Amino acid sequence: MTAQGFTPADEIRSRFSRAMSEMYKNEVPLYGTLLDLVADTNRRVLEEQPELRQRLERSGELERLSVERHGAIRVGTAAELSMIRRLFAVMGMEPVGYYDLSPAGVPVHSTAFRPVGDEALAKNPFRVFTSLLRLELITDTALRQEAAEILARRDIFTPGCRELIARHEAQGGLGEADADAFVREALETFRWHTQARVSAEQYQRLHDQHRLIADVVAFKGPHINHLTPRTLDIDLIQAGMPERGITPKAVVEGPPRRRCPILLRQTSFKALQEKVAFTGEDSAQGSHTARFGEIEQRGAALTPKGRALYDDLLNAARDALGDFPSEHNAARYDALMAQHFEAFPDDYASMREQDLAYFRYFVTDKGLAARSDELRPRTLDDLVRAGHVAYEPLVYEDFLPVSAAGIFQSNLGDNAQSRYAISSSQSEFHAALGAEVRDELALYAQAQRRSILACAEILQLPPLG
Repeated sequence: MTAQGFTPADEIRSRFSRAMSEMYKNEVPLYGTLLDLVADTNRRVLEEQPELRQRLERSGELERLSVERHGAIRVGTAAELSMIRRLFAVMGMEPVGYYDLSPAGVPVHSTAFRPVGDEALAKNPFRVFTSLLRLELITDTALRQEAAEILARRDIFTPGCRELIARHEAQGGLGEADADAFVREALETFRWHTQARVSAEQYQRLHDQHRLIADVVAFKGPHINHLTPRTLDIDLIQAGMPERGITPKAVVEGPPRRRCPILLRQTSFKALQEKVAFTGEDSAQGSHTARFGEIEQRGAALTPKGRALYDDLLNAARDALGDFPSEHNAARYDALMAQHFEAFPDDYASMREQDLAYFRYFVTDKGLAARSDELRPRTLDDLVRAGHVAYEPLVYEDFLPVSAAGIFQSNLGDNAQSRYAISSSQSEFHAALGAEVRDELALYAQAQRRSILACAEILQLPPLG
């Protein structure tokens, strides 16, 4: 409890993450199978790579590994997005980054709600990738108006959830009983409902525009469409899924396999076909495909220079492929990615020296022992070379728009691809959100700088450059 008697936001976030994981496991049993596969794989990697275990222990990543999850939801209106921001704020989660998926044929723009402080991330780095449907991209004017009216008639939050959010904002926190009640009430927003809010005919028209539009508009709320554990070796997961009766998508999204992972790699199993009941006199039965299982492997956060190089190499590989990556060209795509990414250094020392990635610095025992030495090094690079300061890469906590679109498309079907002429607007997204998103690169730069200043203080040196 805090000094005011409030339950810490980190604790509420952890409770909610556990509750959502249990709910999704009950709704999608294959998710439980996936968790077992990830746990077995991580255990194997840590046994085979003791140096990796030591590095994860030193950076604090080992403790968070088994609890780490990210989810994804899609909301339909600005009012829903603004309220979801307030809901996540109760759990200490802020909107970080702006992602426009429309160039890849997905009619949404998005942000990721997540904790931003070092301690909060270490306790539970739960994230929810949240997309806002862009109704203006529905080309049929009458259908666009009909979809807006359907969305206007729903409330994706329970009265209890709204009341507890308002109480949190008024008081500055929630007591123990209210925190538990909030978790229960908030969970209802993300629950799957087999009863659609549209007729079979309406659903089909929405579906024909884009499957994702039907997924957002046709149901009671933004059911969680995937929940993602973190693995230490996504290629082992990709190979191991068929052995457990799971069919993976053809291509792992993100960078190719490397000795020193960067950014984010993701794969998933194909979306489930689930029975739904439509409205109308006949209450027609049908099916809907949206929810799937996803796995991720996180690597080093890249600087603007590193991201520019990553984007250039990714675009070059995709241009050489000349097509959307799929099961028909997966082997060639993997080979092209490996070929082009030879230009990206695959050791942390080079990445640090070339300012391609962000790092967290810490004082070594050797550095502590030399604090009284007048001749000790006094610059960061000299301290690193002398072994007085060591470093580990900062974990990339965010997402990649091309990878997110690739995951969406592989589960919506290749025929769901579209090309939209209307560009998105970050300012319009901010207006809908009711706030501005945090700059993820600034957050990494600040975390790196804090660690450097902490080293200087411990070593009793002036601030290091």
